[in-house]
Amino acid sequence: MANFKLTISDIKGKSLSKELKDSDANPLLGLQLGNETDATVVGLTGKLKLTGGSDKSGVPMRNDVHGAARKRVLLSKGVGLPHAKDGDRSRKLTRGNTISEEIYQINCKFDGELPVEAPAEDAAEKTEDKKE
Repeated sequence: MANFKLTISDIKGKSLSKELKDSDANPLLGLQLGNETDATVVGLTGKLKLTGGSDKSGVPMRNDVHGAARKRVLLSKGVGLPHAKDGDRSRKLTRGNTISEEIYQINCKFDGELPVEAPAEDAAEKTEDKKE
């Protein structure tokens, strides 16, 4: 059973988190980074573009590593090697670009604007004002 935490960012820079479990998460299995999918999976209208993610132990996904397995890759820059100096290369553990059941967190880009949700405190104050 797949459980994913989706971090969805819109074109204005806002982001929100959604958690998908079991049958709701199945449409994402097998997709690769860079693919687009329908946003109805998370209750939005539009498209979601998969941009990254990590597995259960925090190993990041890389777009240029094929498959869903963990691999030790020789890196000189980019995802998985944050502080690289010129000429330095390092072998790092990364996850492939295909979403599998081992993936825990997925980053997505939404093609529109995310709906604005009022914080719970503001909603409680508004209902109290209406009662008076």
